[in-house]
Amino acid sequence: MVTNLIWVIAFLVVFFGVRAYQQRDIASGKAPVLSGKTLDGQLFSSETADKPVLVHFWASWCRICRFEQNSIDAIARDYPVITVAMQSGSNQEVARHLREQGLGFAVINDEYGDISRQFGVKVVPTTFIIDASGKIRFVEVGFSSEAGLRTRLWLARSGF
Repeated sequence: MVTNLIWVIAFLVVFFGVRAYQQRDIASGKAPVLSGKTLDGQLFSSETADKPVLVHFWASWCRICRFEQNSIDAIARDYPVITVAMQSGSNQEVARHLREQGLGFAVINDEYGDISRQFGVKVVPTTFIIDASGKIRFVEVGFSSEAGLRTRLWLARSGF
C-alpha cells in the first residue's frame, strides 16, 4: 500500500513538474495583441473581439497537433477561433497542409516564430482562451479534448 502511494506521489510530482516547465514562459494576464492576415486574406485582430476567442498554436510537423485539428475545426464553427501555424513553412505549404487534412479554420502563418515568441510559446500544441476584455483565461500546453476546450470557452463567456 505504501509503495503504491509513493509511486502515485512520484508520478504526480513528475507530471506537474513537466507542466510547470512547459508553461514557464507562457504569456499570462493581458494577452499580447494578435493581429495579421490569415491565409485566406482576411485581417484579424484580437483587439476587436467582443467575445472569448480560442487562439491555437500548432505546426504541420507536429503529430500531436494532427490529433487535435478536427476538434479545433469543429469548435471554429461555433466559436471565434484563430490558429497560428508555428514555423510550418511558407503560406503555400501551410495552405497545402490544410487542404490535405480537410481543415477550414482560420490560420495566421508564423513562419519565423515572431507571434509564438510574443506569447511565450515554445511547445505545440498550445491553446489560449482569451476573454472579451483581452485577458488570458486559460492556457493548455499539449493535447486538449474538444469537450475540455468547449467547456473553457463556455466558462470564459459566462465570466467564470
